[in-house]
Amino acid sequence: MTLTSPETVGETRGLPTMGPEGTRLLRLLDDTFEGWGVAAGARPMTMPPLLPAAELAKLDYYDNFPHQAVVATSLDLERRASDPLSADTGRFPTAALEPAALGLPSASCYAVYLTHQGHRVADDTLVTICSWCYRKETHYEGMRRQLGFRMREIVAIGAQQHAEHHLADFTARIHAFAAALDLPLRKEAACDPFFDKGTSKAVLQRLTPVKYEFLYEDLAIASVNTHRNFFGDRCDITLESTGGPAFTSCVAFGLERWLSALTRRHGSWESATQAVLDANARLRADASLAAGPVI
Repeated sequence: MTLTSPETVGETRGLPTMGPEGTRLLRLLDDTFEGWGVAAGARPMTMPPLLPAAELAKLDYYDNFPHQAVVATSLDLERRASDPLSADTGRFPTAALEPAALGLPSASCYAVYLTHQGHRVADDTLVTICSWCYRKETHYEGMRRQLGFRMREIVAIGAQQHAEHHLADFTARIHAFAAALDLPLRKEAACDPFFDKGTSKAVLQRLTPVKYEFLYEDLAIASVNTHRNFFGDRCDITLESTGGPAFTSCVAFGLERWLSALTRRHGSWESATQAVLDANARLRADASLAAGPVI
């Protein structure tokens, strides 16, 4: 099949598909980012694709990101007969649906915090996951902006120093990888309303940003995020060492957005894939040289 665009085989309302070339590159990138996490000591985990809406609400998700929220429910079988799927709109009317009790999260890390809810953790806990995420957008565009997409995250849970070191370490990794890829990125503070506007945490966020994005041209393809002890408090995640609330931070990679950036930069799936292979080889060689000879 000859692709008319290097980004996608087809696209329907923010749900594009990929052929073998794009699939190969996505897997290569995900293996790369997961490998960074595992090398740092992260435990790979698999999270559910849906989360209870009530649990997400406890994390202020629907207060802070109502414009992105997507929920899921089942059909009301008694009402469906009188309110069937519309042939004109392709939609079920609201009356034909059960109340929505499930949320499709917009980021992978929410499931990590809810999974560790009520647990005591080591001061240096690391987890890495890749999950489908969902965001309602004003418009959709190829691999750049999607309704459903994959996000690889490496999440730190533990002492404040651990959470802060995690972001510093992976910021350096992202810069080194981008340089090896010949992919010019700029780091900018993001303005996501992570904390409730009226809280002291929100005031502190405006003074000290909690999220930085790495942008290729106008597209954010990765981010580093600090949550301080917000999730530790809300999810009752405590430290084995002190019993106090855990601090958390995460590093996130929007995989499809990386595909878009790399194909725009390098022109084709083949060239983009080779660039990632070469960059990985270069960084491994640099790490080997930095470690010095084994005596």
